[in-house]
Amino acid sequence: MIINTKQMIPLADANRNFSKVARAADQQGAVVILKNNVPKYVVLSFDHFEGLSKSEDERLESVAARILKENLPAFSELAK
Repeated sequence: MIINTKQMIPLADANRNFSKVARAADQQGAVVILKNNVPKYVVLSFDHFEGLSKSEDERLESVAARILKENLPAFSELAK
């Protein structure tokens, strides 16, 4: 996962000023909160979260379509 350094906020700053975290998530879609200089938490805007959920559903549909296509003769035989 590639993390933009502009999206990183130390945990101490997030604790003192959560509105800063919320604004950054609104502007950038996601914010990484660092604990001891290590990425520990992610705050997502709801729009960004919904977009991730939709792309996951789309991936599932494409995998299902590929499996169906690859195994169509077997599925046709089972349907008889």
